[in-house]
Amino acid sequence: MNSVKSNLLPIILVILILPLLLPVTTTADVLLIPDADTSDTRPEFPQNGLSMSTVRQQYGEPLKEHPAIGEPPITRWEYQDFTVFFENDQVITAVQKPAD
Repeated sequence: MNSVKSNLLPIILVILILPLLLPVTTTADVLLIPDADTSDTRPEFPQNGLSMSTVRQQYGEPLKEHPAIGEPPITRWEYQDFTVFFENDQVITAVQKPAD
């Protein structure tokens, strides 16, 4: 019985170690981003920290004002080329609208 166990030991080791020696194939997704126009045609956005009244003075009336939601209240104003997000009365970010 011992000789059978000792004969099986190398086979078991090979079975356990062989998968570790095989090359590992990895895959990855490729994200293709179209070339962006490098000219500075992007509208100037309101800077973070500006008040609602300053944004209204500098950029005019928004096309649409969404009511505040959540706590702290987040308000969204939509302009022709960008959207402005406010926390309470201050700009927290402005993002360009996607091209149609």
